[in-house]
Amino acid sequence: MHHSLLLVLSLLFVVFLLVLLARRIKIAYPIFLVIAGLGISFIPGITHLHLDPDLIFLIFLPPLLYEAAWYTSWNDFWKWKRPIALLAFGLVFFTSTVVAYVSSSVIPGFTLALGFLLGGIISPPDAVAAATVLKGMGVPKRLMTILEGESLVNDASSLIVFRFALAAILTGTFSMQEATGQFFLVAGMGIIVGLIVTNVMYIIHRFLPTTPAIDAALTVMTPYILFLTAEQFHFSGVMAVVSGGLFMSYRSHEVFKTGSTRLNMLGVWTTMIFVMNALVFVLIGLSLPEIIEGLGEYSVADGIKYGLIISALTIALRFLWVFPSAHIPRWLSAKARQDPSPGWKGPLVISWAGMRGVVSLATALSIPFLMQDGNAFPHRNLIIFITFVVIFITLVFQGLTLPFIIKLIKLKEIDNIVPEEEQQAGIQLRLDKVALKILKEKYADSIESNELVGFYKTSLENAISNTSQQLESLECDETEKHEIELYHKILMDIYTQQRKELFQLRKERFFSDEEIRKSELQLDLNDLKISGTEH
Repeated sequence: MHHSLLLVLSLLFVVFLLVLLARRIKIAYPIFLVIAGLGISFIPGITHLHLDPDLIFLIFLPPLLYEAAWYTSWNDFWKWKRPIALLAFGLVFFTSTVVAYVSSSVIPGFTLALGFLLGGIISPPDAVAAATVLKGMGVPKRLMTILEGESLVNDASSLIVFRFALAAILTGTFSMQEATGQFFLVAGMGIIVGLIVTNVMYIIHRFLPTTPAIDAALTVMTPYILFLTAEQFHFSGVMAVVSGGLFMSYRSHEVFKTGSTRLNMLGVWTTMIFVMNALVFVLIGLSLPEIIEGLGEYSVADGIKYGLIISALTIALRFLWVFPSAHIPRWLSAKARQDPSPGWKGPLVISWAGMRGVVSLATALSIPFLMQDGNAFPHRNLIIFITFVVIFITLVFQGLTLPFIIKLIKLKEIDNIVPEEEQQAGIQLRLDKVALKILKEKYADSIESNELVGFYKTSLENAISNTSQQLESLECDETEKHEIELYHKILMDIYTQQRKELFQLRKERFFSDEEIRKSELQLDLNDLKISGTEH
């Protein structure tokens, strides 16, 4: 027990150091962790790691999907539902089909059913990898919404393809009509289960006397309850988690009413998701020696050859699907033509952002060792090795080159998006006006009799005036935008000096630590208005 705990803590410590190093050399940490894990695994004396697929599906996948759904805008998701659906369902089925026929013709002894099994495994891109690589690259909001929406749903469609192909191999029978009906049943009922369970959690959060700690704990439990409930009835646990996450995110303003609750949840989830993301990528690299040992009758050279063929095929298929699906609907639908054309740059980025990840590897590892008749499952080890090669090629090669492609093509915002500064000012103006209206309508007497309320009313009136002037100044040219950037720089410098002053106040021990921490929190919130937040 002590040895296992020490091993886990050592792995976490190494992972954190690697993430810091990745940030230092400015490489997206999923890419760096896979390479580092691969290098560590070949150090003499290092224990070979066994990656249990149940660990991924039951421990890692639900919270990672739930967190991604939580930060996905429902309005944006619904607005771009057509391209998201074309990628998450259409591209998955297209990739699975072509990979099935190509692999069955290229790999000796590979049947069509095994080809569909492989296609279902490698068809879904990884959500975390793309988001991490693209972070801070100035990618248009439409593209990020489409990529994030695709990664939310494509795990469900690919796992369903995988399960049908696996069932066909184990039983020797397959019906396309039955599979199609089962697909819609499994996915649809997964959504229904997700909405039912999250409505129960919604009632608990809203109407029972919970505390910030209990609310945070319940949100951690929710994705696991969603996933396990749906899987218990043989429905899609992925669709249950995604639909539940979108629902709870949309209603979060009703459920989590206090700032302490929201800040507590933010701290809990930020830490938990970071640790999980970092671990799963280093585990990919660490798992290679065991995969190589399991190749059996195949040589590593053969595995690499087939892996490179399938990798090139999956990259090419994404291009063949993305470009037509981005433009053909605009030719057929007047409604689709209302949005600005994505041109060629947007589809290029989406095509090159199809990096595979840990879900594909976990799915491959979940292939049973034996058939129903007791014989070994055909080509199991080769399928797992090919999956690893596809993950490594798409994650490392595409992940490292994607930032250079974005800089080379000088990607700019496609749609007419209101700048963040203007949106924040507009929101604050509305909030201040609501506060002033309530004061005048409900607390008019208190304004005159209570000095503090009177000061608050005056501050609101000043804030409304300042924010209105700020909104007017935001409608500016490039020269005036430089003035805004300078203004932000000055504010950040002021906040830095104010933090130093708070540190000095703590040393003087005149003010309580609790009040100083409150002031620090307010400075942090002011900082976030300018710098934004990482989630």
